Order: sequence, then C-alpha cells, then structure tokens
Amino acid sequence: MAADETGQEPNSARDGRLDSLDQRLKRAELVEEKKHPLPSEISGARSNAARAVQSMVGMPLGGAIIGWALDHWLETAPWIMLVLMFVGFAGGVIDVLRFAKQGSNRGAGK
Repeated sequence: MAADETGQEPNSARDGRLDSLDQRLKRAELVEEKKHPLPSEISGARSNAARAVQSMVGMPLGGAIIGWALDHWLETAPWIMLVLMFVGFAGGVIDVLRFAKQGSNRGAGK
C-alpha cells in the first residue's frame, strides 16, 4: 500500500493549523487585491484609451479620404479634403469629450 504524502489518515479530522493557514491566506489575498487593480479595471482603461484614439485618428482620416475622393471627382483639390478633415477633427474632439463626461458620471448612476 502506498504511503500518503500528507501523513494523515484519509478519514481523519482536519488539522487546526490548516484552517488557520487557510484563513491567513484569504486575508493576504484580500490585501493584495486592494493593493493592485484587477485585470478587468486595466482592460477597461485600455478600451477607453482605444476609443479616444479611434475617434481622434479615425474621424479626421475618414474626412480626409472622403474629401480627397470628392476633390478628384469635382476637381477642387485640396479644399474639400481640408474642410472635411477639420470637420472630422472637431467631431473627434466632441466625441472624446462626450465619452469622458459619460465616463465620469457612470459611477454616480447618472
């Protein structure tokens, strides 16, 4: 018969030292959770940053591409492209401001 590595009988009562160790480990885990942010909080901050970058880069770039196509079609280069690029930049700023305002009120239940 193989020897049990713990040295305890399979049906014996649990050792009080193990219960104490379990409680101390749970307390230490709670302290560590308070010290370090959870991965979900970090990923939430990354997704907020990704949305801001997407708005600030994507809207002006989209406006510039559409404006470039319209300029070639209407032969008005570069005026429509410049106007739509600046409109896209303004839209990106407004979107980021709106998102930032929503994010600060989200925790208050508004």
